[in-house]
Amino acid sequence: MKRNIRLKIAYDGTDFCGWQIQNNARSVQGEIEEALKKIEGCGYRLTGSGRTDSGVHANGQIANFYTENNMPAEKFVPALNSLLTNDISIIDSMEVPENFHSRYDAKKRVYRYYIKNTGTKKPSDGRFCWTVKRKPDLANLNKIASVLTGVHDFTTFAAAGDQSESKVREIFSAVFYYEGPFIVFKIVGNAFLWRMVRSLTGTIIELDAYGGRRADLIKILNSKDRTLAGTTAPPNGLFLDRVIYDERANY
Repeated sequence: MKRNIRLKIAYDGTDFCGWQIQNNARSVQGEIEEALKKIEGCGYRLTGSGRTDSGVHANGQIANFYTENNMPAEKFVPALNSLLTNDISIIDSMEVPENFHSRYDAKKRVYRYYIKNTGTKKPSDGRFCWTVKRKPDLANLNKIASVLTGVHDFTTFAAAGDQSESKVREIFSAVFYYEGPFIVFKIVGNAFLWRMVRSLTGTIIELDAYGGRRADLIKILNSKDRTLAGTTAPPNGLFLDRVIYDERANY
């Protein structure tokens, strides 16, 4: 009998081309599918909740696959982890209804971007945060970011190669806060355009550095002009933190 198995996955994206399989490049999806092939004896396609770019990490990527294997669902955790390298970890596995789709059923996606000032830099920071020379003004960052909540056309912040038919997305929250030595930008939305979170992060940090205010981001957002966006933040500070399937969930 065909079963639908859902995986929760964490990974250090530094040495991957991203989530999605690409020719002649190491991908997270490809590594897990190869491990599944060893368990199953045949190939299975893994469907992810969304793509992450080269260098982007995940604490809670969700993916699902169909199998006729009778192995208890929770046993896929140790079975897969025994075959995967240390930069990928299966956190949880469970059987879900046959019609569950990790991408199309997702209601909210939570991303966190980690920023650090050069004054507190450590050698390991290069893998997991963006180090900036100037200490950002947290209060001003949040005033600027408040523009993002609600339903907007985010054409300005989509990468040139984004193929989405609509650039309209809903943002439920966007806030900067301190977490130890880091400033974290946490943004929750129904979905995101290609490199949208990194573009927003870079633009807001740049606006703050040059004395920009809330009104400046409103103008940039409404322009739908990619050239007016700031520098795209590097991938190493970005984490797909959580994917939410219950709209009532407290994020």
